[in-house]
Amino acid sequence: MKDLEIYGTFGPNCQSKDRLIQLIEAGMTGIRLNLSHSNLEDHPDWLEAFYQAQNVTQKKADLLIDMKGPELRIGAIQPINCEVDTLLDLDALKLPACIVPLVPKEKLLLDDGKIELEVLSDVQARVLRGGLLTAHKSIALENREVTTPVLTESDLHNLACAKEYGVTGIMQPFVRGKEDLLAIHRSLESIHFPCKIYAKIENTQGLENLDEILPYCDCVVIARGDLANAVGLCEIASVQHRIEQICKERNHPYMVVTQMLNSMIDNPLPTRAEINDIYHSVLDGASGIMLTAETAVGNYPVQAMSTFVQVAKIAKRDAKKAKEERKCLF
Repeated sequence: MKDLEIYGTFGPNCQSKDRLIQLIEAGMTGIRLNLSHSNLEDHPDWLEAFYQAQNVTQKKADLLIDMKGPELRIGAIQPINCEVDTLLDLDALKLPACIVPLVPKEKLLLDDGKIELEVLSDVQARVLRGGLLTAHKSIALENREVTTPVLTESDLHNLACAKEYGVTGIMQPFVRGKEDLLAIHRSLESIHFPCKIYAKIENTQGLENLDEILPYCDCVVIARGDLANAVGLCEIASVQHRIEQICKERNHPYMVVTQMLNSMIDNPLPTRAEINDIYHSVLDGASGIMLTAETAVGNYPVQAMSTFVQVAKIAKRDAKKAKEERKCLF
């Protein structure tokens, strides 16, 4: 589908030449490399396999790099089993200095909100929603924004060598306003590298400043994980619809990501709700959709991509039919 970008994500279960060939043959048009805690040069085997897969399939696929940006993450910790109602030593999380000191009753949302902690003091928290916590997972503070630099040293390093590795798009996380994107433009101009910019909307600042963000990006990314943490889980569908409407009114491309086939990380079949999510995202006008953990670490990456593409094709078929029917009315 030339008018719909369909992405997977690199990871342990999505990095061999044979696996990438399967995904491209299934309909994947591009792949995301998450650089939140690594650099481009750390993945030569993955990238070489990606280029070889394109040669074998004779199909060109895009390469997006997802920058570290102003996102907050815990440090390099050993896995912690966070059980509900247990107490957790905050020092064990190796939190970034910019979010301390924390105040009692403040809520910490970890790993896209999968785990929730209630701060009891500047050294201790209670687990409200549990799970296995591993290194470098995202952090969000409920109802509080934290100001951090637009580009880190590793981001600047990755931008400098992006052209060398065949990068076709830059995903900037937690975009807060046009100034964040202007910083990306300046960096790309300094190395004479024209490249698409994908602005991830993941916080209330980005949502409120969407109008000023649009002229400075090629595509808006509705990144529903941290965005749901910022606006509240029950509000995320409403907020997604709001962003979609603004983008459509301005004829601006947008992508929908996060947990589109989350159940297929562990199961060979999706839920009915996931099928509806994909279908309506594409039917409503998304220019791109993306799988993340489903291909990166999931047990059924090829089945997930095949399902993803099949449902998207049905949605595009129905959208085309509806458009033709509307023309017949006039």
